[in-house]
Amino acid sequence: MSCFCSGTRRKDVGLESSLRSNSKTKSKRSSATSYSFRELAAASRGFNKENLIGEGGFGKVYKGRLSTGQLVAIKQLRLDGETHQGNREFVTEVLMLSLLHHSNLVKLHGYCTHGDQRLLVYEYMPMGSLEQHISEKKALSWRTRLMIGLGAARGLQYLHCVANPPVIYRDLKSANILLDSNLHPKLSDFGLAKLGPVGDNTHVSTRVMGTYGYCAPEYAMSGKLTLKSDIYCFGVVLLELITGRKAMDVTRKQREQSLVAWVNNK
Repeated sequence: MSCFCSGTRRKDVGLESSLRSNSKTKSKRSSATSYSFRELAAASRGFNKENLIGEGGFGKVYKGRLSTGQLVAIKQLRLDGETHQGNREFVTEVLMLSLLHHSNLVKLHGYCTHGDQRLLVYEYMPMGSLEQHISEKKALSWRTRLMIGLGAARGLQYLHCVANPPVIYRDLKSANILLDSNLHPKLSDFGLAKLGPVGDNTHVSTRVMGTYGYCAPEYAMSGKLTLKSDIYCFGVVLLELITGRKAMDVTRKQREQSLVAWVNNK
């Protein structure tokens, strides 16, 4: 569930030109493939419900098999015609994942723009998201939880400390930490990512967006986005890994629905 609050907005920085200026990023740049809509429709069997593996606020994700035999995940974005929100997420994600590369970031294979359709093609992560494993009866081992936490931390460190300018993820949560067949974690869904403050600036002023249960309170109240906003989200993910409870669980008693509030009251 996304949270939307009023807040000031800054003029968007040119993501591509800013990230390209970093020599480390530039040397690792790889172009994403442009797919036709027909190719991706065939790969997902006409976006068949049986191939649906995920659904969020910005669209649906289907399992697909390209003509080469490669398994992929195809995200079909839901566009908002009035605010162009979905199109902005699409452009941001293509630029971010085309220019940023790390073993703990999901790989973008390509994209598709066809009429009003916007689709993204990622590497397929067979074990799904961390969120799917948190509350299972067969709990993840402590070693596995530790490795997932470390992997997510390394991905976040890359965004904050290696990318230049730094990138604020803004939507770190268990649903966006995907797991491969070896339970190796990769951060995904960069549609809300923002370039972080540079020079003497301490924050980025923007409309508040994120997910209930993960949003840092100071960001939610002020709209001032900093790298620490991501660190707060990461802390919530760690609590999920430790307790085996979700960040927000409306099936529980009112005072136990928020994991952070429940922990603070212990």
